[in-house]
Amino acid sequence: MLWLLLLQVWASCLWLGHGEVVPSFESSCPQFFFREVPPNEALEPQNPAWICQRYKNQYFFATLYDREERIPVYSAYIYEPGPGKRPKGWLVEPQLMGPTYPKTMEKEWTLIKHYNVSLEKLSESQAILQDYKNLTGLNRGHLNPNGHHHNYSSRMATFTLTNIVPQDEKLNGGAWNNYEQQTMIRNTQGCNTTYVIVGAVPGNNYIAKGRVNKPSYIWSSACCVVDNNHRKAWAVIAENDENQVQLLTLGELEDTLTQLYGRGQVSLFDSDCPRE
Repeated sequence: MLWLLLLQVWASCLWLGHGEVVPSFESSCPQFFFREVPPNEALEPQNPAWICQRYKNQYFFATLYDREERIPVYSAYIYEPGPGKRPKGWLVEPQLMGPTYPKTMEKEWTLIKHYNVSLEKLSESQAILQDYKNLTGLNRGHLNPNGHHHNYSSRMATFTLTNIVPQDEKLNGGAWNNYEQQTMIRNTQGCNTTYVIVGAVPGNNYIAKGRVNKPSYIWSSACCVVDNNHRKAWAVIAENDENQVQLLTLGELEDTLTQLYGRGQVSLFDSDCPRE
């Protein structure tokens, strides 16, 4: 019995060490969360996947993915903007199909050509490029935007469909873009480290013949560490059919999300991040 128990422990260690779809963020990629504390379970969907987003053998951010709605619940990252070109091409998450597949994000054609995966099998576990073809009034909206990262690999890592939602075209290119590019620069002045969590509230509409949910709201929150004794926070939310963004306190956003998700009181950051 002892050797069987040891074998089970060893197997679980292998899974923790090599899995990209992981048992928990705390055990695998806690560094993307303030004080290493992820949001609480009030945001968790019925069929979640915890993804430590790995590209070129390095973790760049964390995503809680909703397997049923085929959109991310949220992506968490550290704000480190820098100059550079916008990457091209889109990636998918092999391990949503199962732990035997590659632990790093890949292109669809790579999985089809080199891992004998059919597009049908891939589409069972997540959104695929075909789902985002021929959209009207919507486009592929990053939760974790590539412009908030400082080198090519970290920007490329954001181009995974597990970090994308169907977003209102005018919002994505307008008020939301202004928040990502202008408001964030102003708000992060004086910050040593800024932890960001961006999410999407599932809505009642779908694209791709009901396969992929169109969120009703897009939201973002930030916890900025100024020094050992000082922190500040802010948040925004936008309806996903209007080109406007509402600026909130962190506490106001958490209360709003508590109402929208209806799964209990939402907590996005450790309690040391100010809510007012």
